[in-house]
Amino acid sequence: MSKFAKTLITAAVAGALSTTAFAADYTFKFQSSDPSGDKNFQIQKEWTERVELMSGGRIKINLLPVGSVFKHTETLDGIKMGILDGQITATEFFSGKDAAFGLIGNTVGAWSDTTQLLQYINYGGGYELMNELYAPYGVKFIGGSTTGVESFVSRVPLNGVEDLKGLKLRAPEGLVQRVFAAAGAAPVNLPGSEVFTGLSKGVIDAADYTVFSTNQKAGMNDIATHPVQPGFHSLPLIDVSMSMKKWEKLPEDLQAIMTTSVRDFANDITTQLRIADQKAVKAAQEDPNITIHDWSAEERKKFRAIARTQWEEFAKQSPNAQKVYDSITSYLEENGLL
Repeated sequence: MSKFAKTLITAAVAGALSTTAFAADYTFKFQSSDPSGDKNFQIQKEWTERVELMSGGRIKINLLPVGSVFKHTETLDGIKMGILDGQITATEFFSGKDAAFGLIGNTVGAWSDTTQLLQYINYGGGYELMNELYAPYGVKFIGGSTTGVESFVSRVPLNGVEDLKGLKLRAPEGLVQRVFAAAGAAPVNLPGSEVFTGLSKGVIDAADYTVFSTNQKAGMNDIATHPVQPGFHSLPLIDVSMSMKKWEKLPEDLQAIMTTSVRDFANDITTQLRIADQKAVKAAQEDPNITIHDWSAEERKKFRAIARTQWEEFAKQSPNAQKVYDSITSYLEENGLL
């Protein structure tokens, strides 16, 4: 055999091996609840790239931004129908299907730090409960994450529960409004696009909006100069889940990669957003017109106790919601948080 022929054969074999090495055995279509330009989406994309690398190219996840195939409230249906393979979304978006999703998805006032929620999900029964809730939809809960405890923007000083009385605040409908009303505030329905104008014109005194870094970048703290940071109210559960049928077809080693990679993703996104918040807080502290308020542990417990009364009412909406209530309150009590 000529040297040239040997070279051709060697090149062909190498090419075949290369193709085999990078041909994904499992290709999945996931939809996010975030737009493509959002930092959250970019971090999610990095997760899909790590999964592909960790699996040696055997798993490829094509991540689509919010609304690409289904509305953000309908991705669960998309997985059940087999059109989507998975999702990265806020669990509370499915509260219209079962109040349990709203309660576990954002247990208003329960968590003061991302580690508390993640500890409950990974070690306190949340993982098992989420899989039980998703079972009727043919969905596997791979793991939970979050963003960060949302900041609270305010035009007036807020140092504790007493200061909420009579406060005109923007808050989304549902459990969030219920809790603030129970604390004595006067919740107002206002879309997110009108929060800045509402604060600047005095239509509202404060707003449940988003994380500190986003508020700072949007100029919220310039017009509402008494932000509460870290926040005391909202910490959404972000879940990564997929079709149970597709999950069961994965070998055990790839299931393990998916599971551990989601825990890494949770640490990655919460850390990156925390760093962004820290930088924003530093910038705000340099402005003499902005006063940052940090509620004491005692005041946070007071708010949590008020919130619990509304969790109880919310839990009455379905047997699953009652299971969520029992699970979370037991965890909080065992860990001295309630």
